[in-house]
Amino acid sequence: MGGVHTLRAHFKGNRRNFMPNKVVNKTRKAVAKRFKITASGKVKRNRQGKRHLLSSKNSKRRRRLGTAAYVVKDDMRRITESLPFSH
Repeated sequence: MGGVHTLRAHFKGNRRNFMPNKVVNKTRKAVAKRFKITASGKVKRNRQGKRHLLSSKNSKRRRRLGTAAYVVKDDMRRITESLPFSH
């Protein structure tokens, strides 16, 4: 007695929850919106500081803030773990 039928009784309705211990890799959307993985495997990011209060920053600084930068090697592992399907 028991077996699969008693397990299904605990997870009725939603078939996805039938395997309760299954690990699913999900992309963290907050990370996906902020970072891109390049073809060489580097992580590209935007610079901070170009949202507001721009009149107090000179034009050379505003131009530099518009260019992309790369994430340092120490932080790359955390970001690539949050983006399992990008590399």
